[in-house]
Amino acid sequence: MTANRLAWGWHSIYPAPAKLNLFLHVTGRRADGYHLLQTVFRFLGHGDRLRFSPRADGLIHLTTPLPGVVAEQDLTVRAARLLQTETACRAGVDIRIEKRLPLGGGLGGGSSDAATVLLALNHLWQLDLPRWRLQKMGLALGADVPVFIFGHNAFAEGVGEKLQAVELPPRWYVVLEPPLQVPTAAIFGAPELKRDSLPIEPQAWRPGVGGNDLEAVACARFPSIARHIACLSALAPSPARMSGSGACVFAEFAGREEAGAALRQLPEGMRSWATAGLDRHPLLELAD
Repeated sequence: MTANRLAWGWHSIYPAPAKLNLFLHVTGRRADGYHLLQTVFRFLGHGDRLRFSPRADGLIHLTTPLPGVVAEQDLTVRAARLLQTETACRAGVDIRIEKRLPLGGGLGGGSSDAATVLLALNHLWQLDLPRWRLQKMGLALGADVPVFIFGHNAFAEGVGEKLQAVELPPRWYVVLEPPLQVPTAAIFGAPELKRDSLPIEPQAWRPGVGGNDLEAVACARFPSIARHIACLSALAPSPARMSGSGACVFAEFAGREEAGAALRQLPEGMRSWATAGLDRHPLLELAD
């Protein structure tokens, strides 16, 4: 175990970073109804933060439950219980989340939280499961969970589980949070959704290539998203776009100063923030 891994202990703050989909194409649909996708995930230097405290009674307890979400449905609780079941681990844990990412925002907040639970508890409970096994467990929780365990910005295919690491240039991002939650199932279930984008060879992709096939459906059903895209596009060097199935939208900037200047020009009261893109997940060293 490396010195970096030893530095993460009980009561440490474990980050759960946001992600952006720099592009997102729907290339088909499987017989079981799952959509085939191509996307590039980029991690951001902004996200939720989790703390863990040991319990001797074997219980998994979320001390900061989300309003209206019962523990059995919360991804963090499900992730911890899945890890217990898969390893016959009898340890328990209190989980505290400082929630900074919006629900239904397309930034991967719940998936990132679940991945951080798997990474952190695998370390804290000294289970030492390999990364590939944690990724497999993550996929059982949700299609976006594996990339956060993979730990690198990635070109993703399949339902999001086939991952290839990609090198991305240093960039800053301004992210807007429209005041709504977008139900992912409603967007993917829309009959007008484009499902026949031509696949891109991973090695042929470059930053700026591709769009988001879900954006047109989301904007038509939630006009606030379209208004936020238009507002941010007017301040950015390239058009803003939606991340995932929405509702959050983002634009890319060369550096902190440029992103900050755009942020200051946004209408008062518009929920927004700026952050740098990351080269890798902050917890990459917690799994081999």
